[in-house]
Order: sequence, then C-alpha cells, then structure tokens
Amino acid sequence: MFFRETDAISGKMAKAYATINGRVEELFYAKSLEATIEKNKVDVPVLGKTNTPQRSAGWSGSGTLTIYYVTSTFRQLMRKYIQTGEDFWFDLMVVNEQPGSSTGKQTTILKGCNLNSVVAASFDATSDDMLEEEMPFTFSDYDLQDEFNQITGG
Repeated sequence: MFFRETDAISGKMAKAYATINGRVEELFYAKSLEATIEKNKVDVPVLGKTNTPQRSAGWSGSGTLTIYYVTSTFRQLMRKYIQTGEDFWFDLMVVNEQPGSSTGKQTTILKGCNLNSVVAASFDATSDDMLEEEMPFTFSDYDLQDEFNQITGG
C-alpha cells in the first residue's frame, strides 16, 4: 500500500463561506484560514505518583482568517459593535475538495465565530505586495458536514 499523489488535497481548491446575519457570503477574497480546537486540561494529582496526570475539562476553538484587504464587511460589523456595544457572531464553512482525488470532500462548519480584531485602515507604500489582513477569531461550536473518504492505498 502507498499514498497516491493524486489523493493529496490542495489548499488552493478550498472554498469558504461566511453566514453573517442570515446572509451567506462566499469568501473568494480569502487567502488562508486555520482553526484549532484545543482541549482545556486540569491537573489531577494522584497520591503515590511522581507525575501530575491531567484530564480533559472542556475545549476552546480559535483561528485566524487571512483575507485580501478588499472588503469593508468586517470593519462595518466592528464599527457597529463600537457604536452600540452589540457584538456579532457568524458561521464559517470551509469545503476542501480536490478534483480527481478519491478522498472526496470535507465540509467543516465553525459556528459562533467572533472576531478578536480587525484592521481599521491600512496601506504600505514600500511594498509591491497586495494588502491583506489577518483576523483572529474564536468559535463556540464545530461540525463536520462531509467527511473525507477512507484512503485505502493503491
């Protein structure tokens, strides 16, 4: 058995969507996204052991969405929060699928996303690079709508 190169998933083929106030927006201007689930661990000291065992006691979700600096949507939401104190949440859906791969597709839903920060204004006259912004966020729920197929090798 071996892994076939045609089954590798290219990140460039991903699609991402944000559902904000009931409106679905394709994030065609996104460059990258990474979302991580981290277990919260607590110490459980045990008499007679020299180590300190741990056990899981919940989890937290956080990530970073990097986009080209071409939309005001998130700045508008942050501005509303600043003016009214009304926070905002949204869902992110990420679809990973590689044409020609036997792995199929995986659709991940990050629910209850909440931005930590947004860029208020930006320019860089010293670079030929396109403007982009990183938006760190947290999320409160997670689901897999579609899962990759089991790879059996060839």
